[in-house]
Amino acid sequence: MKLTLALSLLASASAFAPAAKTGVSTALGPVAFDRPSAALPFAENGCPATLDGSLPGDVGFDPVGFSTTPIQSWFDSKTAPGNSMSDVKWLREAEVTHGRIAQLAVVGFIYPSVAGTFPGNDWTGVDAYSYKNPIEEISHVPGEAVAQIIFAMSLIEFRRVILISREGPDRLPGDLGLGQGPNERINPFNLDYSPEEFYEKQVQEIKHCRLAMLGAFGLFCQAANSGVDIGTQIGGALVRPEAVAKAGYFLPEGI
Repeated sequence: MKLTLALSLLASASAFAPAAKTGVSTALGPVAFDRPSAALPFAENGCPATLDGSLPGDVGFDPVGFSTTPIQSWFDSKTAPGNSMSDVKWLREAEVTHGRIAQLAVVGFIYPSVAGTFPGNDWTGVDAYSYKNPIEEISHVPGEAVAQIIFAMSLIEFRRVILISREGPDRLPGDLGLGQGPNERINPFNLDYSPEEFYEKQVQEIKHCRLAMLGAFGLFCQAANSGVDIGTQIGGALVRPEAVAKAGYFLPEGI
């Protein structure tokens, strides 16, 4: 009885003892969150030291600790040590690439509803391109059209891999050699921003990439769930409901 009473008192006392300070542990392993985060200002130290603000658009948002993943060491094992980008630059490379694809996807979801679809023909079918919902359209377009898109994407990816291998740790993440930037490139519009303006353009792009990835995911879910195109969905939201049209807005005119 005395032993039981002593154990119960010990358990109750431990509830009021201060918690021991331990390192933050995530699914990716122990991560030291020791830097303030502009994205999480309510957290005293909201991001790991790997996010030092040097990359455009870095606001210290990494609550899980993805930026501490040892990506560079895996690529260094395939080549010479130190011959590839840093861990954070690899993540930025992926973020920019996915963001650009997402921006194209958002345009692809919206364009058919706004500008119309392409005409069909006897070979592809008269209505092969008449579906405005991309989820429905993908099952009606010819396989050759899909193969054409995959081929074009493969060429771009092949060039990107070559540039990554050639430029090594000094690579600008996401750079495909187009527009303004370092090394030999194609600049058809003769872009010539100042360093400050160029940095701001990089910030704008990464913000658009992040917004597009969220938007593309939402558009895909809505199209798959509703079965109609985005134009029809938005158009329905702007139409005056029939019930309101009949009953009025329930308030005297002028209020």
